[in-house]
Amino acid sequence: MKSAEIRQHFLDFFNEKQHQIVPSAPMVVKDDPTLMFTNAGMNQFKEFFLGNKTPKSKRVADTQKCLRVSGKHNDLEEVGIDTYHHTFFEMLGNWSFGDYFKEEAIAWAWEILTERYKIDPSILYVTIFEGDQSEGLERDMEAYNFWKKFVPEDRILLGNKEDNFWEMGDQGPCGPCSEIHVDIRSEEEKQKVSGADLVNQDHPQVVEVWNLVFIEFNRKANGSLEQLPEKHIDTGMGFERLCMVLQDKQSNYDTDVFTPLIREIEALTKTEYGTSIEVDRAIRVIADHVRTVYFSIADGQLPSNTGAGYVIRRILRRAIRYGFTFLGQKEAFIHLLVSTLEKQMGDAFPELKREQKLAFNVIREEENSFLKTLDQGLILLDAILKGTKGKELDGAKAFELYDTYGFPYDLTALIASERGYTVDEEGFKASMEQQKNRSRAAASSKAGDWVVLAQDELEEFVGYDTLETQVKVTRYRKMTTAKEGDFYQLVFNLTPFYPEGGGQVGDKGYLEASNGDIYYILNTKKENNLIIHFTETLPTKLEEGFKAVVD
Repeated sequence: MKSAEIRQHFLDFFNEKQHQIVPSAPMVVKDDPTLMFTNAGMNQFKEFFLGNKTPKSKRVADTQKCLRVSGKHNDLEEVGIDTYHHTFFEMLGNWSFGDYFKEEAIAWAWEILTERYKIDPSILYVTIFEGDQSEGLERDMEAYNFWKKFVPEDRILLGNKEDNFWEMGDQGPCGPCSEIHVDIRSEEEKQKVSGADLVNQDHPQVVEVWNLVFIEFNRKANGSLEQLPEKHIDTGMGFERLCMVLQDKQSNYDTDVFTPLIREIEALTKTEYGTSIEVDRAIRVIADHVRTVYFSIADGQLPSNTGAGYVIRRILRRAIRYGFTFLGQKEAFIHLLVSTLEKQMGDAFPELKREQKLAFNVIREEENSFLKTLDQGLILLDAILKGTKGKELDGAKAFELYDTYGFPYDLTALIASERGYTVDEEGFKASMEQQKNRSRAAASSKAGDWVVLAQDELEEFVGYDTLETQVKVTRYRKMTTAKEGDFYQLVFNLTPFYPEGGGQVGDKGYLEASNGDIYYILNTKKENNLIIHFTETLPTKLEEGFKAVVD
């Protein structure tokens, strides 16, 4: 079964179960201060889980573009080393917003895996949450009893909070979960060691393929848990891993999700996958990273020196460096992979077709720029080595090459070794940690919980017709960032302020209270279809309403 068929079978199955099939949300998150990238399929549905918005359908399914390179969910350093971690990946998922719960989610997951995809039930293991005394959470016996209908009890395993209590981040919807793991080892290996002993032990052939999350709590800003008004289902199945299982492969990179890219990389670099550990790792990194960069550009995020753009630039430069060091590529070639990826995935993700030319040009320019940096770095490194007393390169100097000139540490260490030098790695790490601490301090932000004053399903923009209007505050929360300090976000029932977005600057203006007090709007942005207003201080008597005036 080809990957395109596997994806479509999933969507068709849940369409038969009365789920609305919806498009993937953008991978790059623009208007949520708690997230930089979409790291799970449920991100776009967060407001439904919290009860702040009402979904058009209580049952939804899709394939979601995800990126895990920062924060709590970070797989970047594993990419290339193993065969099943990725930066960009697809997450097949089905959701229930206050409709069905554990019983149906478990039964349908088992049905599609064993009956539609024909996976041998004997190679599947499941986990349930064992409970956590510190949180006052009991063992999930409800899920255990539902699983007993399908799975022998010796293949229903207990999982701790780290593995079986899913949280999107430090705040937000969360709950216990059941993971489904698959053991694709040979029969000989299975006779030696039980698959149950290898679940969640980072074994490359005993991997989690699907996570069924039972959303019933909200993690508040102070760390406490509160019950949500309704219980929800949030599932996520790794598309690339599913393809590995169904195509009878031992690596995600051996499936047709990656083989077209790998063949093209081999042709462009005149190398052969499967002949060298270093070459194989480099090819895997490039195949993974070009997907991340192309999808990011297609979603509107270009490489840059700040924020999400800096993360994307780092990923692309990581790929360039692997090609430079291990595949001998001194000229740009990664941009040539764009057409291969567009042909492969453009039908499922039309944005790739729309932005193919842009992605081609942006990646080419980034490659050419960084390759010049690499050449410049070699000259600088040569000068540093000549001025080094003894045979150890100062770690702070190595970090300066990395931080100022973008010259990777491992390339510095490799070249230094070839010339008979070592590098003070601890000194480099110390300098790196100092820089990270500075970055964390500069980028830190904290969002308080929303305080709801009134239920309102439609935050209406009226700025095309009027520049001032009476408004009511429907909800607000406090924000704190290192850059801006404390401020508040206000959501109105309607607004004349045009929000920042799509390259356009948001309107500025002020709020006038009934007693004449004036509160100036610092900025206006759009978040999850809500108009968000940034103001210096929290107005008094919020429930009385204000006159909103565009300045």
